[in-house]
Amino acid sequence: MMSVPVLAFSILLVLTSVVLGLMVLLHKGRGGGMSDLFGGGMSSSMGGSSVAERNLDKMTVIVGVVWLASILALSLLYMLEM
Repeated sequence: MMSVPVLAFSILLVLTSVVLGLMVLLHKGRGGGMSDLFGGGMSSSMGGSSVAERNLDKMTVIVGVVWLASILALSLLYMLEM
């Protein structure tokens, strides 16, 4: 039987995995990208990427850090249980 913290971090890991996969798919590739559907068609002259794309980059990094932290927390919890 799993303890409550292990169950909580496991659920967090599954949720962040799904969200991270979807966010990566939304990024602009070589073509237009899905972010153009949400107003990302107007590009700024400074960086060459749209505001929507930059915001998506930031959110992807944040979700990636939460994903990595949940993996580390689960590994520590499993080590403590042994």
